[in-house]
Amino acid sequence: MSAIITVSGVTKTFRQARRRPGLVGSIRSLFSGEFTTVNAVRDVSFSIAAGEAVGYLGPNGAGKSTMIKMMTGILVPSAGRLSVLGREPHSHRIVNAAQIGVVFGQRSQLWWDLPVRDSFALHRHIYDIPEPRYAENLAFLSDMLAMSDYLDRPVRQLSLGQRMRAEIAMALLHDPKILFLDEPTIGLDVVAKDATRKFLARVNRERGTTIILTTHDLQDIEEICPRLIMVDDGRLLFDGELGQLRSALGARRRLRLEFGSDPGPLNLTTARLVRDDGAAKHFLLDREDVSILDVLTELGSGYDLKDVALDEPAIEEVIRTFYQQKPNLAGAA
Repeated sequence: MSAIITVSGVTKTFRQARRRPGLVGSIRSLFSGEFTTVNAVRDVSFSIAAGEAVGYLGPNGAGKSTMIKMMTGILVPSAGRLSVLGREPHSHRIVNAAQIGVVFGQRSQLWWDLPVRDSFALHRHIYDIPEPRYAENLAFLSDMLAMSDYLDRPVRQLSLGQRMRAEIAMALLHDPKILFLDEPTIGLDVVAKDATRKFLARVNRERGTTIILTTHDLQDIEEICPRLIMVDDGRLLFDGELGQLRSALGARRRLRLEFGSDPGPLNLTTARLVRDDGAAKHFLLDREDVSILDVLTELGSGYDLKDVALDEPAIEEVIRTFYQQKPNLAGAA
């Protein structure tokens, strides 16, 4: 598939006034004219094909939101080349706006005192959406996001979960080719998060909408985005599938063996015992080439084994391990 977004050696720097400690230092800082340079994004390169769903992940200050703002044309790169839909975003911001949708979790595009339906109607006029297409999209989005009960209520009366669903719906009303989402599930309860994730995955799968998602909620990545881009301190650390990341860091699968009674200490070469609860033994499989069959073969048949459970590592554990090790995996994926 051809690239719909191309980022090549992009860097973004900001100048900040140098702050000196203390009251006198603060006053002097106002007149010193001294600045420090902050590198929010450092020589980042990647490409995204049409129809992909990509999670853009990193700790606070890693440059995630800065990259989103450059891709949407809000910010101008300090160096490098950036192309979205074949255009330079900041030079063609108005043209690109007709083909992208943007949702910032902590900023609303809805009109606070108007009913949701009126905000949607204004959006239709701004984007010049044909009436039949608008009606079809509104019906689809209203049904999928369960918005029919509050379409005629003022935005200020909505819960956070209802408002976020309305934000996502409005961003999709004009059939954007790309949907940029910056922390879309922040502050939502478990039910609202689950509904939002399922909807976004369906829009990507059925409508082919390209999704770029930044989030601190790792379950968003796991349920929506097959591909993961990780950054830290403005630099690209990893670009690939979550499975590749797990493989690069080692399998670290967890195995639980439950016996009819405590078999006593078990020391295996194929698995490492990490917790002993008597009749339940918890092991860690560090090697990719070791299977459950290998473990059970080594264990033998002289035990009253009742149950076996194998769990892949949670994405939280994978990401935490990655940031602890910080291997140079950007080109390995």
